[in-house]
Amino acid sequence: MAEKLILVTGGAGFVGGRLIRRLVEAEPRAEIVSVDNYFTGSPARHVDHPRVRYLHGNTADLGTLWPDQGLRPPALVYHLGEYSRIPQSFQEPERVWEFNLLGTREVVRFCRLHGARLVYAGSSSKFGNDGRDEHLNPYAWTKAKNIEYIRNTADWFGLDHVITYFYNVYGPGQIASGSYATVIGIFEQQYLAGLPLTVVEPGTQSRDFTHIDDVVEGLLLCAERGSGDGYLLGRGEEHQLIEVARMFGGEIAMVPARRGERTSGRADGSRSRELGWEPRISLPDYIAEFVTARGPASTSCSPAGLTMP
Repeated sequence: MAEKLILVTGGAGFVGGRLIRRLVEAEPRAEIVSVDNYFTGSPARHVDHPRVRYLHGNTADLGTLWPDQGLRPPALVYHLGEYSRIPQSFQEPERVWEFNLLGTREVVRFCRLHGARLVYAGSSSKFGNDGRDEHLNPYAWTKAKNIEYIRNTADWFGLDHVITYFYNVYGPGQIASGSYATVIGIFEQQYLAGLPLTVVEPGTQSRDFTHIDDVVEGLLLCAERGSGDGYLLGRGEEHQLIEVARMFGGEIAMVPARRGERTSGRADGSRSRELGWEPRISLPDYIAEFVTARGPASTSCSPAGLTMP
C-alpha cells in the first residue's frame, strides 16, 4: 500500500489534471484520489496510472462519498474543485453557492475530521480595488467568504492549512471553447480559426497571467513548506487585454463590457517566493512560441488592426 493518500478535488479540471500528473512524479509513494463532478472537468484530463483513482461526485457530498468507497483518511487535500467564472456567476448563483460555499464547508469539515492538511485555491479577485472587488460578483464574494471561513476555523478549532491565490492561469489543457473558456484559450481558438480576436471593452483592463506549470509548482511548494494565508501565485506583471490580443497579430474586434469584471490585477508574490517559488514562463514568450509554431494569422488586418462588431 502507498505510504499516504492525497485527495485532489477538481482533479479532472484544468489545474487539477495537471497537478495530478505532476504529483505522480513528485509523490512516488502516494495514492492519489480525485473527486470531481465534471461540471467543467473532463475524462480527457485523467492520468492513467495505477496510483490514481477518479471518483464522480460533488464536494458537498464528500462526507458520504468517501466512506462509501472504503477509502482510508487522506494526509493532504488540494481543494481546487470550485466554481470559477465571474460573468457566468450572475446567471448561476445557486450553483456558485453549492459548489463554493457548501462544497468548501464540507471539505473543511472533512479535513478536520481526518486531520488532513488543506491546500486551498483562493481567487485573486479578493484583492482588487483594496479588497472592495470581492463584492463585485457572486463568484468573488463566495471565494472571499471561504477564505474567512478557513481562517476562522483554524483559529477556533485548529486546521492545518495553506491558502494560495491563482492569477489567470493559462496553458496546455485550458478550456478553449464554450462559456467557461479562459481568455487565452479563446484567443488561441480564434487565431487558429482565422477569426478576429474578441476583446472585451474597454480593452485597457489588465491581468496578471500565470502559466499552468508554474502554478502547479507553486502548489507543490506551498503544500510542502507553506503555512497559513497569503501565497499569491502570479508573476507580478500586468498585461492589458488589448495588448495581449495584439501579441497574436491579426484583427481585433471589440465586444461589450461584461458585468462584474475588475479593472486590474497584479500579484504580490513575495510570500510565495520566500518558499523558493519562481515562475519561469512569461505570457509574451508563450504566445510568441504558439504563433511561431502555427504560422501567421490568416485574417487580414485593417490599418489599425482593430474592428468594431
